[in-house]
Amino acid sequence: MKLSQFDFNLPDELLAEYPAENRDESRLMVLNRKEGTIEHKMFKDLIEYFDEDDVMVFNNTKVFPARLYGNKEKTGARIEVFLLRELNADTRLWDVLVDPARKIRIGNKLYFGENEELVAEVIDNTTSRGRTLRFLFDGSYTEFRKKLKELGETPLPKYIQRDVIPEDEERYQTIYAKQEGAVAAPTAGLHFSKHLMKRLEIKGVNFAEVTLHIGLGTFNPVEVEDLSKHKMDSEEISIEEEATQIINKGKKTKRKVCAVGTTVMRTLESAVNADHTLHEYEGWTNKFIFPPYDFSIANCMVTNFHMPKSTLLMMISAFAGHELMEKAYKEAIKEKYRFYSYGDAMLIL
Repeated sequence: MKLSQFDFNLPDELLAEYPAENRDESRLMVLNRKEGTIEHKMFKDLIEYFDEDDVMVFNNTKVFPARLYGNKEKTGARIEVFLLRELNADTRLWDVLVDPARKIRIGNKLYFGENEELVAEVIDNTTSRGRTLRFLFDGSYTEFRKKLKELGETPLPKYIQRDVIPEDEERYQTIYAKQEGAVAAPTAGLHFSKHLMKRLEIKGVNFAEVTLHIGLGTFNPVEVEDLSKHKMDSEEISIEEEATQIINKGKKTKRKVCAVGTTVMRTLESAVNADHTLHEYEGWTNKFIFPPYDFSIANCMVTNFHMPKSTLLMMISAFAGHELMEKAYKEAIKEKYRFYSYGDAMLIL
């Protein structure tokens, strides 16, 4: 398929600036692939579609406050630094994006905090906006990471034009987040409340957790019409034995195995055995899923509403079928569903 087949007109007012008041009270579109039907529900109604011994798979990555604001030495220019990944804990090297990039050259120093508690030196250029920074800090590694958290802010997506508010620290994080390492939230999971999780547990639904630390590569624009030529950035993933046992049992007994989010789907599809079961895995994935694609593990999924031409839209089109997804998105726009990170959700059966 071609890039242009995933373009559509999305009204700006449908981009969600704030989350729903309560996590499980966002809207839920239910898409039935077999019947080709669309239902309109609330997210807390999700429980109606799952039974005892069905499996839900969650991404337990935890977002860290990856956006820092510093000042350039001498000029005092305000510079945004977005932490992407730690390259070396001992030398405190980080891969980052800087904005405005034109002002930042190798050798420049950046100062963070009112009292310049943290200093970073630019030691390399990686891309047009990418830099490698070495942080200079006298304390221990634990104290250094604590300082980064103190100075950083919740890395809301750029489309959200408002200032970060205290509530974002909690709401731009799933309630089951454990493994710190993501610079963006696995947004399908943001809809799950403690109450809903408890109700699912009482009903006998089994939970499995995997980890994919989301980087900004997931959101990089696709710039080639031929999708087979697009390259995804690598992201770190982990699947432990306990999760494989729960998921493989659900698959073997022909239960629903539901991937909560595109990141879970990518993780599962990156660790498939020849017999279409899941195996333990610790490493990286750059898997790019677009139509046509045969999925091996999950047979249903929860996802948010995605941006035009995004790799996330391509994946769910591969899962639901391109024509049905086009129909669903037209309906979502007509019914004024809220899109993107803080938006509404879709259950694909």
